[in-house]
Amino acid sequence: MNHNFKNLKIWSLSMEITADIHKICLGFPKNEMYGLVSQMNRASVSIPSNIAEGSNRGNTHFIHFLNISLGSSFELQTQLLIANMNKYIVTEKTVELEDKIIELQKMIAGFIAKLK
Repeated sequence: MNHNFKNLKIWSLSMEITADIHKICLGFPKNEMYGLVSQMNRASVSIPSNIAEGSNRGNTHFIHFLNISLGSSFELQTQLLIANMNKYIVTEKTVELEDKIIELQKMIAGFIAKLK
């Protein structure tokens, strides 16, 4: 069964997180441009991209792409915590973004369970 990815709540939330990450990374030090900034942007873009790519496949393949999205979300969560540890992001903003990422992780895991 094909899913229209634009209608999926997990895709919409992941797009929102991606926009948040891009915005917050603009304030990072220039020396992180090719390090943490690049990694965080790549990880955040990977989440909705894999949801979209998998949505056009059968459930078995879609689950595979959702698992990749989930992995990227954990990667992003870790990078966010590293950015906070290095004082690139204030704790309040970190908590707000991390809560969104955790909510997304629960939603993706729930969606995977539903597809099985």
